[in-house]
Amino acid sequence: MRVSISASLAEIQAGLSASADEVAWVQTSYLVAEVVMIPLSGFLSRVLSTRIMFAVSAAGFTAMSLACAMSSSIEEMIVWRALQGFIGGGMIPTVFASAYTIFPRSKQPIIAPIIGLVATLAPTIGPTLGGWLTELFSWHWLFLVNVVPGVLVTAATWILVDFDEPDFSLFENFDWAGLFGMAMFLGALEYFLEEGPSKGWFDDELIVVTALVSLAGGILFFWRAFTARQPIVDLGAFRNRNFWTGSLFSFVMGIGLYGLTYLYPVYLARVRGYSALQIGETMAVTGVCMFVAAPIVGRLVTKVDPRLMIAAGFTGFALGTYQVSFVTKDWDFWELLVPQILRGFSLMTCMVPINNLALGTLPPERIKNASGLFNLTRNLGGAVGLALINTVMNDRMDLHLARLHERVAWGNVKAEEMLASLTGAMASRGSDASLAAVSKLAGIVRREAQVWAIGDVFLALTGLFLMLVVMVPLMRRPSARPGPAGGH
Repeated sequence: MRVSISASLAEIQAGLSASADEVAWVQTSYLVAEVVMIPLSGFLSRVLSTRIMFAVSAAGFTAMSLACAMSSSIEEMIVWRALQGFIGGGMIPTVFASAYTIFPRSKQPIIAPIIGLVATLAPTIGPTLGGWLTELFSWHWLFLVNVVPGVLVTAATWILVDFDEPDFSLFENFDWAGLFGMAMFLGALEYFLEEGPSKGWFDDELIVVTALVSLAGGILFFWRAFTARQPIVDLGAFRNRNFWTGSLFSFVMGIGLYGLTYLYPVYLARVRGYSALQIGETMAVTGVCMFVAAPIVGRLVTKVDPRLMIAAGFTGFALGTYQVSFVTKDWDFWELLVPQILRGFSLMTCMVPINNLALGTLPPERIKNASGLFNLTRNLGGAVGLALINTVMNDRMDLHLARLHERVAWGNVKAEEMLASLTGAMASRGSDASLAAVSKLAGIVRREAQVWAIGDVFLALTGLFLMLVVMVPLMRRPSARPGPAGGH
């Protein structure tokens, strides 16, 4: 279980006496380390076997969770979070690979929705659970909640899982240069996307350096991927049309998954002034709808062309974001209810057939490696989506602020009437009434600019999701393929 800490960074900052810049690394260090492990997990699961790979990942994630909860300084927390992200980053790709390797196609309608829930519930309900734990207990429970489930999962994996064997001979030709290039490329890219919007992109020297490091790492990584005897990541899966189109759809779905999980709380916190617990309660609707949708999607996937389901899912995303593009300062739970219902059902309607088309049509020997690449596209989609959302939101807010300032300038009758009304309402403050009224008016202007900018972002996302609907015919409907023989 991975609980989101994004809604509780302020509490962690206070508890560890950290600065705002330092506490941001609690989240960034995890993401940078995780994005390196995800594509590496395919190689490691072939070397170590699924049993050892998943057990070590689960045990390491659990141990690092306990270490995070016991941290007494921000430096300790950042180190443990990086290790937690790196060690635990192999779990989801390993689960995906196992599901499409050991289960025959006849069982995939049952398994695929479960895997979809595993991959999407953490980022979807993570803020809800995180806000609830922090509000009722303390930030330490964001990590302690992982310990008991982690121990049980590790033990169950070690005892029960046994369907493939390790191949330690693969270490003989391990591509260290490729690993170094991949770490530079993906780690620096994640930092570039995470910090770029807040630092003004190339206006910041560190962002420029990070971009150059990512470029150099990318060149090294792709050179090794095409020339090494045994590359760290086999890119051959991208020759399969359903895999590369599925990865593209997964990338955009990552924007819908992570981007909307970020955007709704931004509105609720900055405009509505909600607490972490209130935000979690408002957004819980999506998680509930995903649970309801899972069995329905599982049955539909055997009866309906999966491409039609993908088109319906992205259409649902587009309808939800289009509705929220008309957001005002007064929207609360009830106005956001239908868009969140659409989001919850759309996530499952998209994810299950995308997973089946991308991974279910590959030869079994390619699935382990391809699963890491496939999950990487979803995470990178989230990172790119967050960077674009923040950039567009900042730019549009500046534009709306400039336009609103023109409309509330001296000489505008309505603006002067509103200022006079605010001054009268604050007359009890004495000589500060005029200054307080100006400050209040400036806050109103900024709030309205924020709301309009958020609406613009939702409208842009609507166009993106509709574009994916048009691209659905690029995918091919899979032919029936017999499942592998039973495990041993």
